[in-house]
Amino acid sequence: MDLAQNISLGLGVAAGFDNLLFCFLGVLLGTLIGVLPGIGAVATMAMLLPLTFHLAPTTSLIMLAGIYYGAQYGGSTTAILVNLPGEANSVATTLDGYAMARRGRAGAALAIAAIASFFAGTVSTVLIAQFGPAMAALALKFGPVEYFSLMVLGLVCSMVLATGALHKAAVMILFGIFLGLAGTDANSPMPRLTFGIDAMADGMSFVAIAVGLFGLTEIILNLERDLTRVAAIPLRDLFPTRAELSESAMPIVRGTFLGSILGVLPGGGALLASFGAYALEKKLSRTPDRFGKGAIAGVAAPEAANNAGAQTSFIPLLTLGVPSNAIMAVMAGAMTIQGIIPGPQVMTEHAPLFWGMIASMWIGNLMLLVLNLPLVGLWVKLLQVPYRLMFPAILFFSAIGVYSIANQAFDVYLAVGAGVLGYVMAKLGFEPTPLVLGFILGPMMEENFKRAMLLAGGDPATFIDRPISAGLLLVSAALLAVMVLPSVKRTRAVALREE
Repeated sequence: MDLAQNISLGLGVAAGFDNLLFCFLGVLLGTLIGVLPGIGAVATMAMLLPLTFHLAPTTSLIMLAGIYYGAQYGGSTTAILVNLPGEANSVATTLDGYAMARRGRAGAALAIAAIASFFAGTVSTVLIAQFGPAMAALALKFGPVEYFSLMVLGLVCSMVLATGALHKAAVMILFGIFLGLAGTDANSPMPRLTFGIDAMADGMSFVAIAVGLFGLTEIILNLERDLTRVAAIPLRDLFPTRAELSESAMPIVRGTFLGSILGVLPGGGALLASFGAYALEKKLSRTPDRFGKGAIAGVAAPEAANNAGAQTSFIPLLTLGVPSNAIMAVMAGAMTIQGIIPGPQVMTEHAPLFWGMIASMWIGNLMLLVLNLPLVGLWVKLLQVPYRLMFPAILFFSAIGVYSIANQAFDVYLAVGAGVLGYVMAKLGFEPTPLVLGFILGPMMEENFKRAMLLAGGDPATFIDRPISAGLLLVSAALLAVMVLPSVKRTRAVALREE
């Protein structure tokens, strides 16, 4: 089928009543999560994984995707209104968005954020539809050797783009692989790394690990922070002026394409895109001194970049089977729960799911555009709810969700343990995302390594004899070598700084 037929198929799937309903619920919940700091899209998606088990695969993935890009938009609302980014990707928006709000232009900033997000979402959806099949066709040429090398590259990229020290990211990746390999060996009946715990015979629950590392850790951290709500600034005018629209046009375009490219990268691609777009606009501006004081381009570019990056991050997962960040790792977990193996086979064996998800991205962005500007007042009210009333409910529903997967109390204990571990990691400057990617990719790497060695008769030279594999490993080695250079380490520290 050509592109038009595929998009038509996707629109037909996405327009089904159940899919429309759960797409709406996803973007609405995602916006709510983005508005309320301290919860996060990853934790919310992880908590809702048990629910997806009872939904059709396409419906569940459409809902989870809606939560993801809804959270990107919701984070910008609080970043602009009260200088409180609900998501890390919205930190760059606070620099000029809140300054505009203080000058009485909060409505214009919110409108530009909505327009930028919708434009970026539309363009990135077209890019996924256009280039997704080509990447899937390339992936079909991959064997176990190439997949192993690709996953090595993915882990190296996630380590390079992780915030914090490089060696800490490497430790997290190795620890994640260690946790992922716990359970019964696929090639023998012998348990490994289970420490005599029968509940670990099938491995550690990904849902429990994700809920603990992202949900419970955030709760613990937030309880020691001052999350006092700031009074909202009244909105004077909702719509931007013609001059503001004109000044925002090219920053939106540049932010969209920068975000589309960087979003594909494993690790913090979308976060890097928002800061990169902001830095680019400040560099190109004839009046760079206006940035930080309410420049409309300082809102338009990062908002376009983070929304575009959020959507193109689906490309590696859906076409290569490699999650590019923690949220995509949760999506991979949801697909696995439904019996779907992420990778190029998704497009051929589950075409309605693939194209339905792509079409739902555009529909979801349209819903965000129509819904969120009228709901600004509601989000401001929610910001004034004390956190001490919110976190008990989050804990309660997290425990129910984790337990309902396998009806094992051990999974709840595992989630609590992961939450405490995540808290200690945060205090020591270790980022959880590389650990989650290692947890997901570790077993897949082991399986592909075993297959590659069997096919090669035990000869490890097969990884450098095959051109694609050799190229991927060479890029991985080059990245690691370059990162050791002092000048690159300093540049990386500045580029990935979130504050």
